[in-house]
Amino acid sequence: MSTYEETVRRRGNEAKRLVRPLLILIACVWLIEIIDRLFFGRALDQLGIVPRQLAGLRGILFAPFLHGSFAHLLANTVPFLILGFLVIVRHRGHMIIVSALILLISGLGTWLIAPVNTVHIGASGLIFGYFAFLVVNAWFERSFAAVLLALLVIVMYGGLLVGIWPTAGGISWQSHLFGLLGGAVAAFYYSPRRG
Repeated sequence: MSTYEETVRRRGNEAKRLVRPLLILIACVWLIEIIDRLFFGRALDQLGIVPRQLAGLRGILFAPFLHGSFAHLLANTVPFLILGFLVIVRHRGHMIIVSALILLISGLGTWLIAPVNTVHIGASGLIFGYFAFLVVNAWFERSFAAVLLALLVIVMYGGLLVGIWPTAGGISWQSHLFGLLGGAVAAFYYSPRRG
């Protein structure tokens, strides 16, 4: 076997290893949605973020796993996989902390400012956070690879930014806005220029 073939095989195995946790996670989210529909009549959605109610704080943990419909889940699946994979590739060891910071900031921000008597569910706060993390990271890192990746992310998903404005009902712009903020904070936290 040639060195080139070994390199291709090694990189292929590495890519599979990196994407496997994302695929397992998204499979679990799909399974939860199916179970919620079939056995709970969408009652699990009430475990989302409920603004300014103490019990609603649990939604910070549960909301990303809950979706209002299969269309909602499908709309979140592809960007979650792509942006999540890019975060893992660029920052292998930081994915869990980056995700936790985004979820915490997105969830708390939504809990603080979203209208009362609403329930906020979905993984879009995390998606917006990954988007911001990759873009803001390029600003701090200023390497060719980081800037090129940020430009690619902006071209592919720049349209997401429309989602931070309160223009349509039924969409948690608060989660989107604070997800972006969480991603920026995570990028600052891992910035080589910090300090």
